[in-house]
Amino acid sequence: MPNIASAKKNMRKSRAATVRNRAQRSALRTALKKAKGPEATAETRLAATKLLDRAARKGLIHKNTAARQKSHLSKANA
Repeated sequence: MPNIASAKKNMRKSRAATVRNRAQRSALRTALKKAKGPEATAETRLAATKLLDRAARKGLIHKNTAARQKSHLSKANA
């Protein structure tokens, strides 16, 4: 447990970011599973693409990872 005030604040910020990132990553994975599934529609693929773009922009995933997954989505459902 940190004693310094700035270290305590950093710990609080880190916990909040971890919770937020976990929720966003979970939503992204769910959207990708729906978009890759057998009953995938154009809407689910578009939603997954938007989430990938947002995750890459926010730094949740690397931009090349997002590009690769978008490419796989478009190939699989073409």
